[in-house]
Amino acid sequence: MEQTTDAARLEQLGQFLRTRRERLTPEALGFPNDGRRRTPGLRRSEVAMLAGVSVDWYTWLEQGRNIQVSAQVLDSIAKALQLDGSERKHLYMLAMRQLPADVLQMERTEVSDTLQHVLDRLEYSPAIVTDARWNVVGWNLAACAVVGDYRVMPEQERNMVWRAFTSPYLRQLLRDKWEEHAKTRLAQFRASYGTNVGDPWWEEFIARLSAVSPHFREWWAKHEVIQISEGNKHYFHPEAGELTLEYITFQVSDAPGLQVMINTPIGRTEEKIKRLVEKLKGTVHP
Repeated sequence: MEQTTDAARLEQLGQFLRTRRERLTPEALGFPNDGRRRTPGLRRSEVAMLAGVSVDWYTWLEQGRNIQVSAQVLDSIAKALQLDGSERKHLYMLAMRQLPADVLQMERTEVSDTLQHVLDRLEYSPAIVTDARWNVVGWNLAACAVVGDYRVMPEQERNMVWRAFTSPYLRQLLRDKWEEHAKTRLAQFRASYGTNVGDPWWEEFIARLSAVSPHFREWWAKHEVIQISEGNKHYFHPEAGELTLEYITFQVSDAPGLQVMINTPIGRTEEKIKRLVEKLKGTVHP
């Protein structure tokens, strides 16, 4: 099955390259149009020359052969074919099944006005947005009312992994579910770390949290990984009492580094959260 999938992916890669090549105008790129061109656009040899690769190698790539390709060469081809940002991402996914390193490092991390409007309309469903480092970068009042007021929270504490292991309030909120929650959050963080090994921010964060949390230090060494997008959770809020919610997490389509988590209240939980939100509305934003 995997070989079949790879063959289909490489076939799509070849077709994509050919269509990008055929849309280019030879004259605009300095190549003469001698009237003997049988197909529109550039010839394979011309793309190869612009990209600085051999004609045979580029031909094999366009034919969908399973050959080794580097990020540097892909960037040269993208430049030669004048691909835009979306097309360059698509080229990488077809050729290497991963996004370019610079795209991963520069993914949009701010919450758009439209997304914030969606969060706010989820009035009594706690909702947050996290970036690729598990920092909470967006929220609604319901989230502030239930899990902590992100409006006044120090930046470091807005990291979901840091907070899972260092927040007394979160421990109180979770009670006997705290260990399960912390282990799950760590395993999710470990899965994200897989594409960021050696990155200074990640290495420094892991070192700092290991220094302040024996639990994190012990469990980090177990190399557990998990990717989970939905489930149920129970909180024990100091004012509202027991809260039952179901959650779902999904990525923002034009900013894969951003994840939206929506917690939908079950049963009487919505009424309890409503009272908390109405009370919080009277507080002043710093």
